[in-house]
Amino acid sequence: MNARAFYYDGQSSRRHEVMISISDGLLVMEGDVQRSCRLNEVDISERGQTAVRKLRFRDGAHAEVADSEIFTAMLKSGGHHDSAVVRMQQSWRATGAALLGTIAVLAAAYTWGLPAASKSIAHSLPPSVEKAIGGEALEFLDKHIMAPSELDAARRHTISTRFASLAAPRGGAPDYELLFRKSKIGPNAFALPSGQIVLTDELVKLAENDDAVMGVLAHELGHLHERHLLRRLIQSSAIGIAAMAILGDVSSVIANIPTLMLDLKYSRDIETEADDYAVAMMKANRIDPSGMVALFRQLEKEAGKPASSYLASHPATEERILRLRSAGVPKN
Repeated sequence: MNARAFYYDGQSSRRHEVMISISDGLLVMEGDVQRSCRLNEVDISERGQTAVRKLRFRDGAHAEVADSEIFTAMLKSGGHHDSAVVRMQQSWRATGAALLGTIAVLAAAYTWGLPAASKSIAHSLPPSVEKAIGGEALEFLDKHIMAPSELDAARRHTISTRFASLAAPRGGAPDYELLFRKSKIGPNAFALPSGQIVLTDELVKLAENDDAVMGVLAHELGHLHERHLLRRLIQSSAIGIAAMAILGDVSSVIANIPTLMLDLKYSRDIETEADDYAVAMMKANRIDPSGMVALFRQLEKEAGKPASSYLASHPATEERILRLRSAGVPKN
């Protein structure tokens, strides 16, 4: 059995027509050029559907096989076998399995790997990054979404003083700065990575009592304690964060933070962590969480109106409300 090929000696561009045969592990070439060598001394390209197979010799010469199917049969009969990777590439079943495996790995990385990595990155970033992100976000919000608070100074002082006097739950409390704002998008409260907790006039007015306000602030302090916003921002802009880590340029990421933050929705796990922190803080200070539950119910009644903006980023599911009730709150 012989396969037609074209041989190039590596010294000139001249093409030589040859016939190749394989016998007892020896590759023999006859025609315009006479040559022979051990098969294991030749680098043979992978088998493909349409690609020409090439033989590369140690002295720089190479040959292009014209009769690929015949040459493949010759290799097989001569004891030469494709590698496992090549065999998998030629199998639709193996290719499909590899594709499914890749999808599974990517899904696992997105579901578990990315959150774990974002948590690690968030706790290792220098404070200067958090301040830059928070400062940029607050500037954007004050320019487009927020306005100066219209609550009287005494009311703001009462809320600030009471919250500052609360004992922290086990694990301590992060440094924070409480800011009051009037909102153009209804009742809201959120914590920025730089440590500011923004509380809107509308949420204060909607709450039945200050216990509810304390619960909301404790919840936001829980987000700060766990660096939730920064973790979510890292997950949502993973490529940009990676580029920042490699190139050291944070400006391109920070520029997109305010817009991204407005569309950010906390996951169930993150809300659970912040709720647990808030409940622990309320228990430590003998505050009944029922005010927070009542506030969630009031916000639900406003669904579809601007007043629902807090629920857009902090979904108050029945599961969350039941968990708050289980902290010792009697049913209504």
